[in-house]
Amino acid sequence: MIPRYSRKPMTDIWEPENRFRIWFEIEAHACDALAELGVIPKSAAANIWTGGKKAMQKIDVARIDEIERVTKHDVIAFLTWLGEFIGDDARFVHQGMTSSDVLDTCLSVQMKQAADLLLEGLDKLLAALKKRAFEHKNTLTIGRSHGIHAEPTTFGVKLAGHYAEFARCRERLLAARKEIATCAISGAVGTFANVEPKVEEHVAAKLGLSVEPVSSQVIPRDRHAMYFAVLAVIASSVERLAIEIRHMQRTEMREAEEFFSPGQKGSSAMPHKRNPVLTENLTGLARIVRSAVIPALENVALWHERDISHSSVERMIGPDATVTLDFALNRLADVVERLMVYPENMQRNLDLLGGLVFSQRVLLMLTQKGMSREGAYAAVQRNAMEVWKGNASFLALLKADKEIGELLSNDELADLFDMRYHTKHVETIFKRVFGTT
Repeated sequence: MIPRYSRKPMTDIWEPENRFRIWFEIEAHACDALAELGVIPKSAAANIWTGGKKAMQKIDVARIDEIERVTKHDVIAFLTWLGEFIGDDARFVHQGMTSSDVLDTCLSVQMKQAADLLLEGLDKLLAALKKRAFEHKNTLTIGRSHGIHAEPTTFGVKLAGHYAEFARCRERLLAARKEIATCAISGAVGTFANVEPKVEEHVAAKLGLSVEPVSSQVIPRDRHAMYFAVLAVIASSVERLAIEIRHMQRTEMREAEEFFSPGQKGSSAMPHKRNPVLTENLTGLARIVRSAVIPALENVALWHERDISHSSVERMIGPDATVTLDFALNRLADVVERLMVYPENMQRNLDLLGGLVFSQRVLLMLTQKGMSREGAYAAVQRNAMEVWKGNASFLALLKADKEIGELLSNDELADLFDMRYHTKHVETIFKRVFGTT
C-alpha cells in the first residue's frame, strides 16, 4: 500500500490492529458459545472478554511480532500475547479451533468492511455522474466509432451510459460482498470434531456473517476469486471513463478537461501544458487492481482440505486491490464533479466535417424513395469522399448530385440535416437509466 494512492479509512481495515481486534472477537464469541454449551466455565468466558478488552485498548504489535519470531506462527503468537492479559483462563481460548478458522473468518470480515467502503465510493461516483448527465442532457456532441466521427449524440447520454455501467458494478459488488461474508469455525479438516457447529453459528451471527456450508478447514477460495474478479470489472469501468476523458482533453478535441487548479503545473519544461494526469493515473491504477485476478483464481485449487499457498497471495492482493480501487473510485468521482465541459468545442467538432454526420439519414431516405440500398450507399459515399478531401459541404454536393436530385428536393435534403432528429429519444434513454425524470 502506497500512501500516495491510499485513503486512511481503507488502509485502516488492513492494519494489524484491526486484524487483531477481529481475531479477538472471533475467539471471545466462540468462548461465549462454548460456555453456553458447557464446554468451558461461563466465568472463564467472562474473564476472556475482560482481559481481552484490556489488551485491545493498546495492541502491542511489536510484542506480537517478537513472539512470532520464536513461534514462527502468527495466530499462536497472538494467542500467547493475549494470554498475558487473561491469565489462567487463556487455556480455554481457541478450544477445538484451527488457525484457519480465525484467519479465514477474519479475512471475510475485512473484505466485507472493504466492500462497504467501495460501495460508498461507487455511490459518490454515481451521484456525480447523474448530476453531470442531467446538466448536459441536451449538450450536443459527436459520437465516435473507431475514433472517427460517427453520428451526433449528447454528452449527457455519454455520461448516462457510464452511470448505467457503474450501477451494474454496484450490484455485482453487493453480490460479491454477500458471497465473501462467510464464517468458518469448524476445526481441523472442517469436521467439527472438537468444536460444535453451534459455535460457528454463534460467531457468524455476532460478526454479521453467514455460515460456510463446507469449509474443509478453509473457506473455499472460489468466493475470494469472485470478489477480486468483481473488483477488476469495476476497475475496468473506471478506466473506460478515464480514457474517454483523456481523449476529450486532447488538444485537437478540447471538448472537456480535468479541472486545472490555480498554481498547478502541467510540465516541468513546457509552461503551457494542461495534462490529463488524474485520468492517466486512473488508467494505471486499474491495471494494478486487475492484476489481482489471476492469483486469486489460482488460489482456488488448494491441496486436499487445505494448504497455505493462498495465504501469502491474499496478504498482498487483499490490501492492494481494495486500497487501490477505493482511491480510484474517489478520485474519479472528484474528476467528474469538477470536469470542465466545453459545449462550444463540441459543436465545433460536430461541424468539422461539413455535415458528413448525416450520411446515414440521407442513405435511408433514398432507400425509402425507391433507390436500392447498394445504389443509395454508392451515391452518398461518392459525395462524402469529396467532403473528406475538403472540397465542399456535404449538403451542397448532395444538392448538386443529379441522381439524388431525382428523388430528393433541396428542401427535403436540408430537412435531413436537423440535429434534433438524433436527440429525439434522449428522454427515453434517461428514463431507462434514471427512472422517472
